[in-house]
Amino acid sequence: MADQQEEEDLRMALRMSMQNSPPEPKRSKPRDTAILPATTTPEESRQLQRELMAAAAEKRMLAAAKSAPPSSSQSKNERSGDFEMKEAEKKAKEVNLGNELSDKEAHQLFAMVFGTGVSKDILAQWSNQGIRFSPDPETSMGLVQHEGGPCGVLATIQAFVLKHLLFFPDELGKVVANMPQNLNSRRSKSQYVASNNFSAFTEDAKARALVKSMSEMLFLCGNNKRAVIATLSVISNGIEGSEGSSKDVIIAQALEGLSIESASDLQKVLRVDRYTSPTSAFKRLQAMIPIFQSRMGALLFLISALLSRGLDCVQADRDDPSQPLVTAPFGHASQEIVNLLLCGQAVPNVFDGRMDLGGGMFLKGISTSVEVGFLTLLESLNFCKVGQNLKCPRWPIWVVGSESHYTVLFALDTAVQDENELEERESQIRKAFDAQDQSGGGGFISVEAFHQVLRETSIRLPSEKLDSLCNSGFIVWSEFWQVILDLDKNLGGLKDSTGQMGRKIFDLYHFNGIAKSDLNGSQATAEGETPVQRPRLTKLRVSVPPRWTPEEFMADAAVAPGNAGSESSQKDAEVAKPEQPPQHAPLADCIRTRWPRAVCNWIGDPPSIV
Repeated sequence: MADQQEEEDLRMALRMSMQNSPPEPKRSKPRDTAILPATTTPEESRQLQRELMAAAAEKRMLAAAKSAPPSSSQSKNERSGDFEMKEAEKKAKEVNLGNELSDKEAHQLFAMVFGTGVSKDILAQWSNQGIRFSPDPETSMGLVQHEGGPCGVLATIQAFVLKHLLFFPDELGKVVANMPQNLNSRRSKSQYVASNNFSAFTEDAKARALVKSMSEMLFLCGNNKRAVIATLSVISNGIEGSEGSSKDVIIAQALEGLSIESASDLQKVLRVDRYTSPTSAFKRLQAMIPIFQSRMGALLFLISALLSRGLDCVQADRDDPSQPLVTAPFGHASQEIVNLLLCGQAVPNVFDGRMDLGGGMFLKGISTSVEVGFLTLLESLNFCKVGQNLKCPRWPIWVVGSESHYTVLFALDTAVQDENELEERESQIRKAFDAQDQSGGGGFISVEAFHQVLRETSIRLPSEKLDSLCNSGFIVWSEFWQVILDLDKNLGGLKDSTGQMGRKIFDLYHFNGIAKSDLNGSQATAEGETPVQRPRLTKLRVSVPPRWTPEEFMADAAVAPGNAGSESSQKDAEVAKPEQPPQHAPLADCIRTRWPRAVCNWIGDPPSIV
């Protein structure tokens, strides 16, 4: 034991004596320990050890005696060593490489996502969906979906990818240390029109947009302070340093026969890295993108988002944490998953703020503005009310929800969200009404709340109108709105004698990432035509009429020139007239929840939100 201690002391003395410093006094004839003769006695060895330790001790005492700051003669190597040590310590604090989840965390995560009675079919859906761009040239900017369940994850990532591709193409070649959310301050949103040449995006640009989007979303979930990246331990070590197609081969071999059917399965294969720097997270995601492109990609990104938020915080966000985030029986992503990826909180509702139910109980909605928004067919069916935070995002991109699927709607011109005088007034009144609506999106409020709305919006209703609205004991939004439309502007209403206030015509694009048969793109074979399986991209012409109903709009357009009034009104009617007769599809109902009275038309197959 004593010999081992002496040996350790010798190593320490040697390490300390190797530091660069002025020559020290020699205590005996220098000897090289590497060439000591074999006949050196134990006593001579101990003597050498004592001399080396004494020299090192003298160096330490000399260094301690120097009270002045380090002089400029400090060696370059010492300064470089200190800097490297500080950088290493900083990186060590910033990232924990290769951590495994504890048994408790793995079971909490699995139960939170899938519940206790999940079917093998649902697990298979979520274990077989990668995050990959479509190989079809016309939809190459979109992520292709093959499984039905993870569409909520893919559509939300798609929305952020479009944000970067369309509105920040010049940023795709840069890796900056600033938080991704700071991008929105670099450009005036009301003065930018993106290119519609979607096939021109290079593979590198799309890949970088994907990585930037994933990093931005994970930091959003981590309150802009942290991001957790979940990958697979059976793959991540093997692909680092690999190139090209060899990565795909490694991943395919590693995933062969791999299935996730329990929390234990998840714990065995999951690798978790935690980051506080967006730049470091970007580089890690960039290196690991082949894993997210693999069949486990959608599930891994969902897990990354949940861990970035923190499992306990996710449960606190929810109104009913006992239900799984992946809904039965079809395995769809819940609204909580979509909201987590959109705003960083796993709240279950889409209205603004929170709703007080009394007795200390609240329903949680969207508390902040968002980068990309959300619209849903369920609002047009009066099942919910989407708030202004989701309806009016910073960029004209919306995830669109139906009863069973999520798709993406977007515009190239940021001006589609600019409000004119009429729309600003409408938004003000609607916001005041919604703030008093405790019906869960039913669109009605109490008489007392109604009087509060009138005070906040400076609306002065004639007594007969007021009595008519209040005689049933509650006020319905649609009835109130019709009264406002017929009320003069000097009384706080919106009556416009010209009928032209609020007219808009613009283009929207709709992307459905699920691969379906496209008869328009059939390929000829020896046995006949074979439909191409690919996502769908549809361009829509949207017209918001100057009148208050589509019927009134079409009636204006059909007025004969001789009966249309002045020449200016004829020109206004011609400008407002749609290029084609209005067409209907469920997506048009979603669009009307954002732009009331809008009519749509398109070329080819109707846009599908299922």
